Amino acid sequence: MTDTALNDEKPMFGNPWIFIRGVPSMEFLPPEGPTEIAFAGRSNVGKSSLINALVGQKGLARTSNTPGRTQELNYFVPDGYTGAAGDLPPMALIDMPGYGYAQAPKAHVDAWTKLVFDYLRGRATLKRVYVLIDSRHGIKKNDDDVLSLLDKAAVSYQVVLTKTDKIKAGAVPHLMAETLEKIRKRPAAFPEIVATSSEKGEGIEELRSAILTAIRN
Repeated sequence: MTDTALNDEKPMFGNPWIFIRGVPSMEFLPPEGPTEIAFAGRSNVGKSSLINALVGQKGLARTSNTPGRTQELNYFVPDGYTGAAGDLPPMALIDMPGYGYAQAPKAHVDAWTKLVFDYLRGRATLKRVYVLIDSRHGIKKNDDDVLSLLDKAAVSYQVVLTKTDKIKAGAVPHLMAETLEKIRKRPAAFPEIVATSSEKGEGIEELRSAILTAIRN
């Protein structure tokens, strides 16, 4: 990463972030304003931990040992902005409800599907979705289904491998290449994979740069 890229990150990721709203349905969405970056992934894939590592702030996104806990779109923005015209935050991060939890009631699954698809299809300020894949398991059927949903909604997305510290270091490049091949023909997929470990801090700077590049293009 260049020195310029590192300097550009400081105003965005070096300051405190705050939670502003949980959105259980579309009518509770904040007014469209700042560019939105969303994070999707299977339950227990490590979304909250990754968001906390990304902003360098423990406890911003709530982590849980109970899969399927997050049932809303959770909005986070940098602190210090009034929200008035001309003083909007430069970006919002959205923690999307986890998917693929087998024990979730059908009503929850249906509600998740409706909320997420409505959001993906109708949010003009959504710039990119980062789809988190557990390095220990790779892309599963539920992940494939979500990638297809994103392709259908024509929303740009990029795959992020999580928990790379849980597999052998030598296996990471192979997994990245294998994952890239699996998404190669998907129309809305960004053709680069980011490998991360929230626990070790690996890949966090690369993910920050990817996000900054996405919102500026």
